[in-house]
Amino acid sequence: MIRNITACVAFVLFAFVAQAQKEPADYVNAFIGTTNYGTTNPGAVTPNGLMSVVPFNVMGSSLNKFDKDAQWFSTPYEHTNSFLTGFSHVNLSGVGCPDLGSLLLMPTTGKLNVDYKEYGSSYTNEVASPGYYSNMLTKYGVKCEVSATPRSGISRFTFPKGESHILLNLGEGLTNESGGMLRKVSETEIEGMKLLGTFCYNSNAVFPIYFVMRVSKEPKQIGYWKKQRTMGVEAQWDNTSGKNKIYTTYGKELAGDDIGAFFSFDTDQGEQVEVKVGVSFVSIENARLNLNTEQANEHFDAIRANARKMWNDDLSRIKVTGGSDEQKTVFYTALYHMLIHPNILQDVNGQYPAMESDRILTTKGNRYTVFSLWDTYRNVHQLLTLVYPERQLAMVNTMLDMYREHGWLPKWELFGRETLTMEGDPSIPVIVDTWMKGIRGFDINLAYEAMRKSATLPGYQNLMRPDNDDYLKLGYVPLREQYDNSVSHALEYYIADYALSRLADSLGKKGDAKLFYNRSLGYKSYFCKDFGMLRPKLPDGTFYKPFIPRQGENFQPCPGFHEGSAWNYTFYVPHDVLGLAKLMGGKKPFVAKLQKVFDEGLYDPANEPDIAYPYLFSYFKGEEWRTQREVLRLLDKHFTTKPNGIPGNDDTGTLSAWAVFSMMGIYPDNPGDAAYMVSSPVFDKVEITLDPRWYKKDKLVIETVRPTSAAKYIKGMTLGGKSQSSYRIAHRDLVNAGILKMVLEERAQ
Repeated sequence: MIRNITACVAFVLFAFVAQAQKEPADYVNAFIGTTNYGTTNPGAVTPNGLMSVVPFNVMGSSLNKFDKDAQWFSTPYEHTNSFLTGFSHVNLSGVGCPDLGSLLLMPTTGKLNVDYKEYGSSYTNEVASPGYYSNMLTKYGVKCEVSATPRSGISRFTFPKGESHILLNLGEGLTNESGGMLRKVSETEIEGMKLLGTFCYNSNAVFPIYFVMRVSKEPKQIGYWKKQRTMGVEAQWDNTSGKNKIYTTYGKELAGDDIGAFFSFDTDQGEQVEVKVGVSFVSIENARLNLNTEQANEHFDAIRANARKMWNDDLSRIKVTGGSDEQKTVFYTALYHMLIHPNILQDVNGQYPAMESDRILTTKGNRYTVFSLWDTYRNVHQLLTLVYPERQLAMVNTMLDMYREHGWLPKWELFGRETLTMEGDPSIPVIVDTWMKGIRGFDINLAYEAMRKSATLPGYQNLMRPDNDDYLKLGYVPLREQYDNSVSHALEYYIADYALSRLADSLGKKGDAKLFYNRSLGYKSYFCKDFGMLRPKLPDGTFYKPFIPRQGENFQPCPGFHEGSAWNYTFYVPHDVLGLAKLMGGKKPFVAKLQKVFDEGLYDPANEPDIAYPYLFSYFKGEEWRTQREVLRLLDKHFTTKPNGIPGNDDTGTLSAWAVFSMMGIYPDNPGDAAYMVSSPVFDKVEITLDPRWYKKDKLVIETVRPTSAAKYIKGMTLGGKSQSSYRIAHRDLVNAGILKMVLEERAQ
């Protein structure tokens, strides 16, 4: 009996110690968001790293429900699919358009076959953690493991006994571009390039990726393949017409649209072969330099361990206690997803491709790419400013360098090309928000010059605001074509102009401050009293007919609105919530209409325009409880530990950043305004490490007292030990106070 009791106590103590030693990286579930069009993936990547190595399972078999060649599909991995055709190198996470996802590496066994529809395999035993992914190919009995450094990938394949192969397919990928080149360097190394781009079908936004691939074992044979064109009369004498031609004695350059290389081995049972791939967007020489510098003589396990350490260090800047393990998994996975993009672009020698140019320039710090700013200006950059300010500063300096090189701040930049995806002038609130929160170290005068340029130039000269003529003349953008997204364009301009007005005021530019602030109120032109909503207007000032407020749901085309309905955009005036409420007749009708959005399923958690809606209740005294209720409801319903645990496209971490902020109990509801709206935290304690280079305190603590598990509403707050009555707290006050303490109760007062 005593022995049993001792054993039970030992087990409990062991479980307690194991739980206590669990690190933030242990909570990450990289499979969250990999279905339901969340477009995340479980591949290996480092924080903000250029390289990612991802299982590619979206082509080649009817076993897959989703196929990149049968539908619009923008991710290299879908959790419900089951047919793998390789591991892609350099990928995008949480985007809505297909691109990159190339350099497909695939191990096979048996007779050489270079047709991906035939050499692909089903798989089992998937394992994913920060910086690591593994599976078992059932067709071949090959165990696959991948990891990454910031600019290179490493794969380890454990083969059975017999003839084995490693294939590199340059002909396939998510990109809609084609064309590549290969060259044999030695028996264990090849180099080359592939053309990528055409993101969101912008035909001019193309760019090359250069690579060097190296295997750890000398093969018995190395060769190429190329898909031959379909021949006419020549097919009588050439049996490769329309087929993959194998090259075994040719080792110089090979170019084409559908090409690849293979390495063939005789392997023993359990023999492991490592494959290293270095990449660059500058040159093959730099790809080799990146590979040699970041991997040197290190092997797989060391690289995997270092990738995990990088992730754990970054994730540990926010430590949470309390809450369930499931909630911690949601939280740290969301933080993980938020830290994937933007990515570094420069090579280890500092070289990078200049913006919209063939020039190669050199930077001393980090140069970033993948700026999905229509999404990320709302919360990702605010989270970076708070927790990773050194990274946010480097991103702002990158944006200013893009202006120096190209004459414009970015809108949706991808590897040095401006894709012009979505609308608005989103760099403005990002830079203003950074400055207003006290982050210095960039040329604010140059930034102001760049922002004022896009805010004032006429439309025909304006890359950011092509419909600026109407906007400046009428105060709104009229509907000139049925689906021209006119209202969406203008609402983005109003937000940008408000942010610019705040910056102008802080710089003593009073005339500009007044000009841009008055412009930001132009949204009132769209307000239709008959519907109590924002409604498209025609050039003559009349409202568009017929007006169907719910048209635009589920991404259907809608006059005046982009990726949403009038319900998703009507409250999209974060800079003048009280002014909008006045148009609606005051607090009571405003709150009732906003509550209707949630009660009748009109809120779209899968896209950005209405992302801050639940926080708008808190602008009205006595209604803050609605924010607390709706935020917790949305978190519980839409953010889970399942593969569909993100409500939609993560938009390079934007939905994830919403979850991170919301679970901590603060949210930046008005981009460009240095303040947060407070709501009920999920955790008992949140401890954010603050960088002493920008903040007076070394940490920010958000502490919550909840008498019972049912206590979800804020009863009272103190900030820095002093009573806090306002649910809106300035950034400076929050970080200088160091501690925000809330007491919760079961029912709202």
